[in-house]
Amino acid sequence: MGNAQFDLAVIDYVIVLVYFAGIVAHGVYVSRKQKGGSDDYFLAGRSLPWYLIGFSLFASNMSGSSFVGLMGGAYSNGVVIFNYEWTATLVLIIFAIFILPSYLRAKVSTVPEYLEHRYDVRSRRAFSLFTILAIMFIDTAGALYAGGLVISNTIGALNLWSAIAVLALVAGLYTILGGLSAVVVTDTVQAILLIGGAAVLFWLGLNEIGGWQELFVGVDESKTRLILPADDDFLPWTGLWGVVLLGFYYWTINQFVVQRTLGAKSLREGQVGAFFAGFLKLPNIFLMVLPGLIALKLYPDLETPDLAFPTLAFELMPIGVRGLIMAALIAAIMSSLDSALNSASTLVVKDFVQPFKPELKEERLVWLGRIVTGLVMVFGAVYSPFIGSFESLFSYFQSSLSYIIPPIVVVYVLGIFVPWLNGNGAFVTILLGLVIGIPLFLLKEVTGIWESWGLPAIHYTIMSTIMMFIGIVLHLGISAMTRRKEKEEIDELVWKASEAKEIFTTLERPIYTDRTLWAGALTVATVGFLIWFW
Repeated sequence: MGNAQFDLAVIDYVIVLVYFAGIVAHGVYVSRKQKGGSDDYFLAGRSLPWYLIGFSLFASNMSGSSFVGLMGGAYSNGVVIFNYEWTATLVLIIFAIFILPSYLRAKVSTVPEYLEHRYDVRSRRAFSLFTILAIMFIDTAGALYAGGLVISNTIGALNLWSAIAVLALVAGLYTILGGLSAVVVTDTVQAILLIGGAAVLFWLGLNEIGGWQELFVGVDESKTRLILPADDDFLPWTGLWGVVLLGFYYWTINQFVVQRTLGAKSLREGQVGAFFAGFLKLPNIFLMVLPGLIALKLYPDLETPDLAFPTLAFELMPIGVRGLIMAALIAAIMSSLDSALNSASTLVVKDFVQPFKPELKEERLVWLGRIVTGLVMVFGAVYSPFIGSFESLFSYFQSSLSYIIPPIVVVYVLGIFVPWLNGNGAFVTILLGLVIGIPLFLLKEVTGIWESWGLPAIHYTIMSTIMMFIGIVLHLGISAMTRRKEKEEIDELVWKASEAKEIFTTLERPIYTDRTLWAGALTVATVGFLIWFW
Protein backbone atom coordinates (compact mmCIF):
# COMPACT_ATOMS: atom_id res chain seq x y z
CA MET A 1 0.00 0.00 0.00
CA GLY A 2 1.71 3.22 -1.05
CA ASN A 3 0.32 6.39 0.38
CA ALA A 4 -2.91 5.07 1.91
CA GLN A 5 -6.00 6.91 0.78
CA PHE A 6 -9.46 5.98 2.00
CA ASP A 7 -12.71 7.06 0.42
CA LEU A 8 -15.81 8.35 2.16
CA ALA A 9 -19.22 8.57 0.52
CA VAL A 10 -21.39 11.71 0.80
CA ILE A 11 -23.47 10.15 3.61
CA ASP A 12 -20.24 9.54 5.61
CA TYR A 13 -19.25 13.20 5.30
CA VAL A 14 -22.74 14.25 6.41
CA ILE A 15 -22.52 12.02 9.53
CA VAL A 16 -19.10 13.47 10.46
CA LEU A 17 -20.29 17.07 9.96
CA VAL A 18 -23.49 16.53 11.96
CA TYR A 19 -21.44 15.00 14.78
CA PHE A 20 -19.00 17.92 14.85
CA ALA A 21 -21.84 20.45 14.79
CA GLY A 22 -23.54 18.62 17.71
CA ILE A 23 -20.38 18.74 19.83
CA VAL A 24 -19.83 22.48 19.28
CA ALA A 25 -23.53 23.16 19.94
CA HIS A 26 -23.24 21.30 23.24
CA GLY A 27 -20.24 23.45 24.22
CA VAL A 28 -22.31 26.59 23.53
CA TYR A 29 -25.25 25.20 25.54
CA VAL A 30 -23.07 24.37 28.58
CA SER A 31 -21.35 27.77 28.47
CA ARG A 32 -24.76 29.50 28.66
CA LYS A 33 -25.85 27.37 31.61
CA GLN A 34 -22.75 28.10 33.70
CA LYS A 35 -22.98 30.74 36.37
CA GLY A 36 -19.44 31.95 35.76
CA GLY A 37 -17.60 30.43 38.74
CA SER A 38 -14.18 28.94 38.09
CA ASP A 39 -15.12 25.70 39.95
CA ASP A 40 -18.06 25.35 37.55
CA TYR A 41 -15.79 25.79 34.54
CA PHE A 42 -12.74 23.80 35.66
CA LEU A 43 -14.34 21.09 37.85
CA ALA A 44 -17.95 20.90 36.59
CA GLY A 45 -19.10 22.37 39.93
CA ARG A 46 -17.82 19.22 41.72
CA SER A 47 -21.07 17.46 40.82
CA LEU A 48 -20.04 14.52 38.58
CA PRO A 49 -21.69 11.08 39.13
CA TRP A 50 -19.71 7.81 38.95
CA TYR A 51 -20.86 6.71 35.48
CA LEU A 52 -19.87 10.02 33.83
CA ILE A 53 -16.50 9.87 35.62
CA GLY A 54 -15.90 6.28 34.47
CA PHE A 55 -16.83 6.88 30.83
CA SER A 56 -14.88 10.12 30.76
CA LEU A 57 -11.75 8.51 32.26
CA PHE A 58 -11.99 5.77 29.63
CA ALA A 59 -12.62 8.14 26.72
CA SER A 60 -9.81 10.54 27.53
CA ASN A 61 -7.48 7.53 27.86
CA MET A 62 -8.76 5.88 24.67
CA SER A 63 -7.72 8.95 22.82
CA GLY A 64 -6.10 9.22 19.44
CA SER A 65 -2.87 8.06 21.01
CA SER A 66 -4.38 4.89 22.41
CA PHE A 67 -6.89 4.05 19.72
CA VAL A 68 -4.50 4.56 16.83
CA GLY A 69 -1.39 3.73 18.89
CA LEU A 70 -2.61 0.53 20.60
CA MET A 71 -3.78 -1.02 17.34
CA GLY A 72 -0.58 0.09 15.62
CA GLY A 73 1.46 -1.30 18.52
CA ALA A 74 -0.36 -4.66 18.31
CA TYR A 75 0.18 -4.67 14.52
CA SER A 76 3.95 -4.40 14.95
CA ASN A 77 4.48 -6.13 18.35
CA GLY A 78 1.46 -8.34 19.10
CA VAL A 79 -0.55 -9.16 22.24
CA VAL A 80 2.24 -8.00 24.61
CA ILE A 81 0.85 -4.47 24.33
CA PHE A 82 -2.15 -5.59 26.46
CA ASN A 83 0.19 -5.26 29.47
CA TYR A 84 -0.41 -1.52 29.28
CA GLU A 85 -4.16 -2.15 29.72
CA TRP A 86 -4.42 -4.72 32.53
CA THR A 87 -1.80 -2.91 34.64
CA ALA A 88 -4.04 0.19 34.38
CA THR A 89 -6.88 -1.65 36.15
CA LEU A 90 -4.48 -2.55 38.96
CA VAL A 91 -3.39 1.09 39.30
CA LEU A 92 -7.02 2.33 39.24
CA ILE A 93 -7.87 0.04 42.17
CA ILE A 94 -4.90 1.40 44.17
CA PHE A 95 -5.80 4.98 43.16
CA ALA A 96 -9.42 4.64 44.29
CA ILE A 97 -8.61 3.04 47.64
CA PHE A 98 -5.37 4.77 48.71
CA ILE A 99 -4.87 8.04 46.80
CA LEU A 100 -8.19 9.65 45.85
CA PRO A 101 -9.41 10.01 49.49
CA SER A 102 -6.38 12.23 50.28
CA TYR A 103 -7.03 14.41 47.20
CA LEU A 104 -10.71 14.94 48.00
CA ARG A 105 -10.08 15.60 51.71
CA ALA A 106 -7.61 18.31 50.67
CA LYS A 107 -10.34 19.81 48.37
CA VAL A 108 -7.78 20.54 45.65
CA SER A 109 -8.56 21.83 42.15
CA THR A 110 -5.32 20.56 40.64
CA VAL A 111 -3.07 17.61 41.40
CA PRO A 112 0.00 19.89 41.90
CA GLU A 113 -2.03 21.85 44.48
CA TYR A 114 -2.00 18.71 46.64
CA LEU A 115 1.81 18.95 46.70
CA GLU A 116 1.63 22.42 48.24
CA HIS A 117 -0.70 21.18 51.00
CA ARG A 118 1.46 18.11 51.59
CA TYR A 119 4.96 19.62 51.13
CA ASP A 120 5.39 23.25 50.02
CA VAL A 121 4.78 25.65 47.14
CA ARG A 122 8.09 24.84 45.36
CA SER A 123 7.03 21.26 44.64
CA ARG A 124 3.65 22.44 43.41
CA ARG A 125 5.12 24.93 40.92
CA ALA A 126 7.83 22.53 39.67
CA PHE A 127 5.35 19.73 39.01
CA SER A 128 2.73 22.04 37.57
CA LEU A 129 5.25 23.44 35.10
CA PHE A 130 6.26 19.90 34.10
CA THR A 131 2.61 18.89 33.63
CA ILE A 132 1.88 21.92 31.43
CA LEU A 133 4.91 21.05 29.25
CA ALA A 134 3.85 17.37 29.12
CA ILE A 135 0.32 18.37 28.08
CA MET A 136 1.70 20.58 25.29
CA PHE A 137 4.39 18.22 23.94
CA ILE A 138 2.81 14.83 24.65
CA ASP A 139 -0.97 14.90 25.17
CA THR A 140 -2.09 17.72 22.86
CA ALA A 141 0.51 17.21 20.15
CA GLY A 142 0.08 13.40 20.19
CA ALA A 143 -3.70 13.56 19.88
CA LEU A 144 -3.50 16.11 17.06
CA TYR A 145 -0.93 14.03 15.17
CA ALA A 146 -3.08 10.87 15.45
CA GLY A 147 -6.16 12.73 14.25
CA GLY A 148 -4.32 14.52 11.47
CA LEU A 149 -2.89 11.22 10.23
CA VAL A 150 -6.34 9.66 9.89
CA ILE A 151 -8.13 12.72 8.49
CA SER A 152 -5.42 13.52 5.93
CA ASN A 153 -5.56 9.90 4.70
CA THR A 154 -9.34 10.09 4.39
CA ILE A 155 -9.97 13.50 2.88
CA GLY A 156 -7.78 14.05 -0.16
CA ALA A 157 -8.11 17.84 -0.02
CA LEU A 158 -6.37 18.03 3.38
CA ASN A 159 -2.70 17.34 4.11
CA LEU A 160 -1.38 16.50 7.60
CA TRP A 161 -0.92 20.17 8.61
CA SER A 162 -4.36 21.35 7.47
CA ALA A 163 -6.11 18.30 9.00
CA ILE A 164 -4.43 19.08 12.34
CA ALA A 165 -5.52 22.73 12.07
CA VAL A 166 -9.21 21.75 11.54
CA LEU A 167 -9.13 19.32 14.46
CA ALA A 168 -7.48 21.84 16.79
CA LEU A 169 -10.06 24.45 15.88
CA VAL A 170 -13.13 22.31 16.64
CA ALA A 171 -11.80 20.73 19.87
CA GLY A 172 -10.47 24.08 21.05
CA LEU A 173 -13.81 25.74 20.36
CA TYR A 174 -16.06 23.54 22.50
CA THR A 175 -13.47 23.25 25.31
CA ILE A 176 -13.03 27.04 25.42
CA LEU A 177 -16.80 27.46 25.59
CA GLY A 178 -17.88 24.73 28.00
CA GLY A 179 -14.99 23.74 30.29
CA LEU A 180 -15.06 20.39 32.12
CA SER A 181 -18.87 19.98 32.01
CA ALA A 182 -18.79 20.02 28.21
CA VAL A 183 -15.77 17.73 28.19
CA VAL A 184 -17.19 14.90 30.36
CA VAL A 185 -20.54 14.70 28.56
CA THR A 186 -18.95 14.66 25.08
CA ASP A 187 -16.42 12.13 26.43
CA THR A 188 -19.25 9.82 27.54
CA VAL A 189 -20.96 9.97 24.14
CA GLN A 190 -17.58 9.35 22.48
CA ALA A 191 -16.75 6.40 24.74
CA ILE A 192 -20.03 4.66 23.89
CA LEU A 193 -19.55 5.34 20.16
CA LEU A 194 -15.99 4.04 20.30
CA ILE A 195 -16.78 0.84 22.17
CA GLY A 196 -19.64 0.10 19.75
CA GLY A 197 -17.61 0.91 16.63
CA ALA A 198 -14.57 -1.08 17.74
CA ALA A 199 -16.74 -4.09 18.68
CA VAL A 200 -18.35 -4.12 15.19
CA LEU A 201 -14.90 -3.79 13.61
CA PHE A 202 -13.55 -6.75 15.61
CA TRP A 203 -16.51 -8.91 14.59
CA LEU A 204 -16.21 -7.98 10.89
CA GLY A 205 -12.45 -8.55 11.01
CA LEU A 206 -12.83 -11.99 12.59
CA ASN A 207 -15.32 -12.95 9.85
CA GLU A 208 -12.89 -11.73 7.19
CA ILE A 209 -10.02 -13.95 8.40
CA GLY A 210 -12.24 -17.01 8.97
CA GLY A 211 -13.16 -16.81 12.65
CA TRP A 212 -11.47 -16.95 16.08
CA GLN A 213 -9.65 -20.24 15.38
CA GLU A 214 -7.78 -18.55 12.50
CA LEU A 215 -6.70 -15.50 14.51
CA PHE A 216 -3.28 -16.76 15.62
CA VAL A 217 -2.63 -19.09 12.67
CA GLY A 218 0.46 -18.04 10.73
CA VAL A 219 1.23 -15.19 13.15
CA ASP A 220 4.77 -15.12 14.56
CA GLU A 221 4.66 -16.86 17.96
CA SER A 222 6.28 -13.90 19.73
CA LYS A 223 3.26 -11.79 18.75
CA THR A 224 0.81 -14.14 20.48
CA ARG A 225 2.48 -14.02 23.92
CA LEU A 226 1.70 -11.67 26.77
CA ILE A 227 5.08 -12.10 28.51
CA LEU A 228 8.26 -11.73 26.42
CA PRO A 229 11.91 -12.60 27.24
CA ALA A 230 14.27 -10.18 28.99
CA ASP A 231 16.09 -9.31 25.75
CA ASP A 232 12.95 -8.25 23.84
CA ASP A 233 13.18 -4.85 22.15
CA PHE A 234 9.57 -3.78 22.67
CA LEU A 235 8.60 -4.85 26.21
CA PRO A 236 10.83 -7.32 28.10
CA TRP A 237 9.23 -8.97 31.16
CA THR A 238 11.82 -7.12 33.28
CA GLY A 239 10.19 -3.86 32.16
CA LEU A 240 6.68 -4.69 33.44
CA TRP A 241 7.20 -2.69 36.65
CA GLY A 242 8.13 0.27 34.44
CA VAL A 243 4.71 -0.11 32.78
CA VAL A 244 3.03 -0.01 36.20
CA LEU A 245 5.00 3.18 37.00
CA LEU A 246 3.73 4.78 33.80
CA GLY A 247 0.22 3.75 34.87
CA PHE A 248 0.73 5.43 38.25
CA TYR A 249 1.67 8.65 36.54
CA TYR A 250 -1.18 8.45 34.06
CA TRP A 251 -4.03 7.46 36.38
CA THR A 252 -3.06 8.98 39.73
CA ILE A 253 -1.10 12.22 39.22
CA ASN A 254 -1.85 13.34 35.67
CA GLN A 255 -4.16 16.36 35.82
CA PHE A 256 -5.44 15.48 32.38
CA VAL A 257 -7.07 12.31 33.77
CA VAL A 258 -7.48 12.91 37.52
CA GLN A 259 -9.44 16.14 36.95
CA ARG A 260 -12.59 14.07 36.40
CA THR A 261 -12.36 12.47 39.84
CA LEU A 262 -11.62 15.86 41.47
CA GLY A 263 -14.98 16.96 40.04
CA ALA A 264 -16.81 14.03 41.74
CA LYS A 265 -19.88 14.87 43.82
CA SER A 266 -18.54 12.63 46.64
CA LEU A 267 -15.64 10.31 47.48
CA ARG A 268 -17.81 7.27 46.81
CA GLU A 269 -18.84 8.49 43.34
CA GLY A 270 -15.19 9.22 42.49
CA GLN A 271 -14.02 5.79 43.68
CA VAL A 272 -16.76 3.84 41.89
CA GLY A 273 -16.07 5.93 38.76
CA ALA A 274 -12.40 4.84 38.88
CA PHE A 275 -13.40 1.15 39.32
CA PHE A 276 -15.87 1.47 36.43
CA ALA A 277 -13.12 2.89 34.19
CA GLY A 278 -11.01 -0.17 35.12
CA PHE A 279 -13.78 -2.48 33.89
CA LEU A 280 -13.99 -0.54 30.62
CA LYS A 281 -10.22 -1.05 30.09
CA LEU A 282 -10.25 -4.87 30.13
CA PRO A 283 -12.25 -5.49 26.90
CA ASN A 284 -9.62 -3.44 25.02
CA ILE A 285 -7.93 -6.77 24.24
CA PHE A 286 -10.85 -7.35 21.82
CA LEU A 287 -11.49 -3.76 20.85
CA MET A 288 -7.96 -2.53 20.18
CA VAL A 289 -5.29 -5.21 20.56
CA LEU A 290 -6.57 -8.23 18.60
CA PRO A 291 -7.81 -6.04 15.69
CA GLY A 292 -4.12 -5.06 15.29
CA LEU A 293 -3.34 -8.74 14.62
CA ILE A 294 -6.31 -8.98 12.23
CA ALA A 295 -4.94 -5.96 10.32
CA LEU A 296 -1.52 -7.65 10.19
CA LYS A 297 -3.03 -10.78 8.62
CA LEU A 298 -5.11 -8.82 6.11
CA TYR A 299 -2.70 -5.97 5.26
CA PRO A 300 0.88 -7.01 6.09
CA ASP A 301 2.51 -4.15 4.13
CA LEU A 302 1.11 -0.96 5.68
CA GLU A 303 3.45 2.02 5.32
CA THR A 304 3.16 2.77 9.07
CA PRO A 305 1.65 0.60 11.89
CA ASP A 306 -0.46 3.60 12.95
CA LEU A 307 -2.59 3.12 9.81
CA ALA A 308 -3.86 -0.29 11.06
CA PHE A 309 -7.09 1.11 12.50
CA PRO A 310 -8.16 3.42 9.65
CA THR A 311 -7.30 0.72 7.07
CA LEU A 312 -9.47 -1.88 8.82
CA ALA A 313 -12.32 0.60 9.24
CA PHE A 314 -12.36 1.68 5.61
CA GLU A 315 -11.81 -1.72 4.06
CA LEU A 316 -14.35 -3.63 6.16
CA MET A 317 -17.06 -1.15 7.13
CA PRO A 318 -20.07 -0.52 4.86
CA ILE A 319 -20.77 3.02 3.61
CA GLY A 320 -22.54 5.09 6.27
CA VAL A 321 -21.00 3.08 9.10
CA ARG A 322 -17.61 4.37 7.92
CA GLY A 323 -18.80 7.87 8.68
CA LEU A 324 -19.84 6.78 12.15
CA ILE A 325 -16.46 5.09 12.76
CA MET A 326 -14.70 8.16 11.40
CA ALA A 327 -16.75 10.31 13.77
CA ALA A 328 -15.93 7.89 16.61
CA LEU A 329 -12.20 8.03 15.91
CA ILE A 330 -12.15 11.80 15.61
CA ALA A 331 -14.25 11.79 18.79
CA ALA A 332 -11.65 9.68 20.57
CA ILE A 333 -8.92 12.01 19.50
CA MET A 334 -10.90 15.08 20.47
CA SER A 335 -11.78 13.66 23.88
CA SER A 336 -8.08 13.45 24.73
CA LEU A 337 -7.53 16.83 23.17
CA ASP A 338 -10.35 18.53 25.09
CA SER A 339 -9.12 16.99 28.35
CA ALA A 340 -5.56 18.15 27.70
CA LEU A 341 -6.62 21.68 26.80
CA ASN A 342 -8.94 21.97 29.81
CA SER A 343 -6.24 20.65 32.17
CA ALA A 344 -3.58 23.02 30.84
CA SER A 345 -5.83 26.02 31.39
CA THR A 346 -6.78 24.76 34.89
CA LEU A 347 -3.10 24.39 35.86
CA VAL A 348 -2.03 27.80 34.56
CA VAL A 349 -4.95 29.60 36.24
CA LYS A 350 -5.11 27.69 39.55
CA ASP A 351 -1.36 27.11 40.12
CA PHE A 352 0.18 30.32 38.74
CA VAL A 353 -2.34 33.13 38.13
CA GLN A 354 -4.63 32.79 41.19
CA PRO A 355 -1.85 32.53 43.84
CA PHE A 356 -0.13 35.67 42.45
CA LYS A 357 -3.33 37.63 41.73
CA PRO A 358 -5.83 36.52 44.40
CA GLU A 359 -7.93 39.66 43.83
CA LEU A 360 -8.97 38.59 40.30
CA LYS A 361 -12.69 38.01 39.88
CA GLU A 362 -14.04 34.54 38.98
CA GLU A 363 -15.20 35.71 35.51
CA ARG A 364 -11.70 36.99 34.73
CA LEU A 365 -10.17 33.63 35.77
CA VAL A 366 -12.52 31.76 33.42
CA TRP A 367 -11.58 34.13 30.56
CA LEU A 368 -7.88 33.61 31.27
CA GLY A 369 -8.51 29.84 31.18
CA ARG A 370 -10.08 30.24 27.75
CA ILE A 371 -7.10 32.23 26.43
CA VAL A 372 -4.65 29.56 27.71
CA THR A 373 -6.74 26.83 26.04
CA GLY A 374 -6.43 28.71 22.74
CA LEU A 375 -2.66 29.17 23.09
CA VAL A 376 -2.00 25.50 23.96
CA MET A 377 -4.17 24.47 21.01
CA VAL A 378 -2.10 26.62 18.60
CA PHE A 379 1.19 25.30 20.01
CA GLY A 380 0.04 21.66 19.69
CA ALA A 381 -1.05 22.24 16.09
CA VAL A 382 2.36 23.68 15.14
CA TYR A 383 4.47 21.06 16.94
CA SER A 384 2.50 17.83 16.32
CA PRO A 385 3.59 17.05 12.71
CA PHE A 386 7.15 16.53 14.01
CA ILE A 387 6.04 13.42 15.97
CA GLY A 388 6.05 11.54 12.65
CA SER A 389 9.81 11.02 13.04
CA PHE A 390 9.26 8.41 15.82
CA GLU A 391 8.80 4.70 14.95
CA SER A 392 5.20 4.83 16.15
CA LEU A 393 2.96 7.06 18.19
CA PHE A 394 2.93 4.55 21.03
CA SER A 395 6.73 4.47 21.38
CA TYR A 396 6.81 8.29 21.41
CA PHE A 397 4.36 8.46 24.33
CA GLN A 398 5.81 5.69 26.46
CA SER A 399 9.53 6.40 26.08
CA SER A 400 9.26 10.16 26.61
CA LEU A 401 7.52 9.70 29.97
CA SER A 402 9.63 6.79 31.26
CA TYR A 403 12.62 9.00 32.04
CA ILE A 404 10.87 11.90 33.71
CA ILE A 405 7.90 10.68 35.73
CA PRO A 406 9.23 7.96 38.13
CA PRO A 407 10.74 10.46 40.67
CA ILE A 408 7.46 12.44 40.59
CA VAL A 409 5.42 9.26 41.24
CA VAL A 410 7.75 8.57 44.20
CA VAL A 411 7.05 12.04 45.67
CA TYR A 412 3.27 11.52 45.52
CA VAL A 413 2.99 7.90 46.58
CA LEU A 414 5.55 8.06 49.42
CA GLY A 415 4.03 11.35 50.55
CA ILE A 416 0.65 9.67 51.04
CA PHE A 417 2.12 6.84 53.15
CA VAL A 418 5.13 8.38 54.98
CA PRO A 419 4.09 11.42 57.07
CA TRP A 420 7.61 12.67 57.99
CA LEU A 421 8.77 13.31 54.40
CA ASN A 422 9.25 17.04 53.74
CA GLY A 423 9.32 19.70 51.03
CA ASN A 424 13.11 19.68 50.59
CA GLY A 425 13.11 16.01 49.65
CA ALA A 426 10.08 16.45 47.38
CA PHE A 427 11.44 19.47 45.49
CA VAL A 428 14.89 17.96 44.82
CA THR A 429 13.34 14.63 43.73
CA ILE A 430 10.99 16.33 41.24
CA LEU A 431 13.91 18.37 39.87
CA LEU A 432 15.84 15.11 39.40
CA GLY A 433 13.17 13.91 36.98
CA LEU A 434 13.52 17.10 34.93
CA VAL A 435 17.28 17.75 35.18
CA ILE A 436 18.45 14.15 34.67
CA GLY A 437 15.41 12.61 32.96
CA ILE A 438 15.02 15.01 30.00
CA PRO A 439 18.73 14.95 28.90
CA LEU A 440 18.76 11.13 29.34
CA PHE A 441 15.69 10.79 27.10
CA LEU A 442 17.24 13.02 24.44
CA LEU A 443 20.63 11.21 24.57
CA LYS A 444 19.18 7.73 24.45
CA GLU A 445 15.86 7.80 22.57
CA VAL A 446 16.09 10.84 20.28
CA THR A 447 19.70 11.52 19.24
CA GLY A 448 21.29 8.06 19.52
CA ILE A 449 24.36 9.58 21.25
CA TRP A 450 24.03 7.03 24.10
CA GLU A 451 24.53 4.16 21.65
CA SER A 452 27.41 5.87 19.83
CA TRP A 453 29.24 6.20 23.17
CA GLY A 454 29.03 2.42 23.56
CA LEU A 455 26.83 2.63 26.69
CA PRO A 456 24.70 -0.45 27.55
CA ALA A 457 21.33 -0.86 25.81
CA ILE A 458 18.83 -0.48 28.66
CA HIS A 459 15.13 -0.61 27.73
CA TYR A 460 13.21 2.55 28.66
CA THR A 461 10.81 0.60 30.94
CA ILE A 462 13.83 -0.64 32.94
CA MET A 463 15.30 2.88 32.92
CA SER A 464 12.10 4.11 34.60
CA THR A 465 12.56 1.54 37.42
CA ILE A 466 16.16 2.76 37.91
CA MET A 467 14.92 6.37 38.04
CA MET A 468 12.30 5.32 40.62
CA PHE A 469 14.93 3.80 42.94
CA ILE A 470 17.12 6.90 42.64
CA GLY A 471 14.02 8.99 43.50
CA ILE A 472 13.20 6.88 46.58
CA VAL A 473 16.77 7.13 47.94
CA LEU A 474 16.88 10.90 47.27
CA HIS A 475 13.45 11.69 48.79
CA LEU A 476 14.01 9.61 51.93
CA GLY A 477 17.63 10.75 52.28
CA ILE A 478 17.11 14.51 51.92
CA SER A 479 13.93 14.47 54.03
CA ALA A 480 15.79 12.56 56.78
CA MET A 481 18.77 14.97 56.68
CA THR A 482 16.56 18.06 56.87
CA ARG A 483 13.92 16.51 59.12
CA ARG A 484 11.88 18.86 61.22
CA LYS A 485 8.59 18.75 63.10
CA GLU A 486 5.80 17.38 60.91
CA LYS A 487 3.51 19.89 59.23
CA GLU A 488 0.25 20.61 61.02
CA GLU A 489 -2.90 18.94 59.70
CA ILE A 490 -0.79 16.37 57.85
CA ASP A 491 -3.13 13.56 58.94
CA GLU A 492 -5.80 14.95 56.59
CA LEU A 493 -3.43 14.56 53.64
CA VAL A 494 -2.08 11.05 54.20
CA TRP A 495 -3.74 7.66 53.89
CA LYS A 496 -5.98 6.59 56.75
CA ALA A 497 -6.21 2.87 57.37
CA SER A 498 -9.29 3.42 59.56
CA GLU A 499 -11.20 5.10 56.72
CA ALA A 500 -10.37 2.29 54.27
CA LYS A 501 -11.34 -0.33 56.86
CA GLU A 502 -14.72 1.33 57.40
CA ILE A 503 -15.43 1.46 53.64
CA PHE A 504 -14.46 -2.15 52.97
CA THR A 505 -16.11 -3.78 55.98
CA THR A 506 -19.60 -2.27 55.64
CA LEU A 507 -22.23 -3.07 53.02
CA GLU A 508 -23.19 0.12 51.20
CA ARG A 509 -26.52 1.09 49.70
CA PRO A 510 -27.48 1.20 46.89
CA ILE A 511 -25.70 -2.08 46.29
CA TYR A 512 -24.54 -1.14 42.77
CA THR A 513 -22.26 1.54 44.26
CA ASP A 514 -20.80 -0.69 46.97
CA ARG A 515 -17.06 -0.08 46.75
CA THR A 516 -16.04 -3.46 48.19
CA LEU A 517 -18.02 -5.28 45.49
CA TRP A 518 -16.59 -3.08 42.72
CA ALA A 519 -12.98 -3.51 43.91
CA GLY A 520 -13.40 -7.29 44.37
CA ALA A 521 -15.11 -7.84 41.02
CA LEU A 522 -12.50 -5.76 39.16
CA THR A 523 -9.63 -7.69 40.79
CA VAL A 524 -11.21 -11.06 39.87
CA ALA A 525 -11.90 -9.90 36.29
CA THR A 526 -8.30 -8.68 35.83
CA VAL A 527 -6.83 -11.95 37.13
CA GLY A 528 -9.24 -13.87 34.88
CA PHE A 529 -8.07 -12.00 31.76
CA LEU A 530 -4.43 -12.59 32.70
CA ILE A 531 -4.89 -16.35 33.19
CA TRP A 532 -6.78 -16.58 29.87
CA PHE A 533 -4.09 -14.80 27.83
CA TRP A 534 -0.99 -16.00 29.69
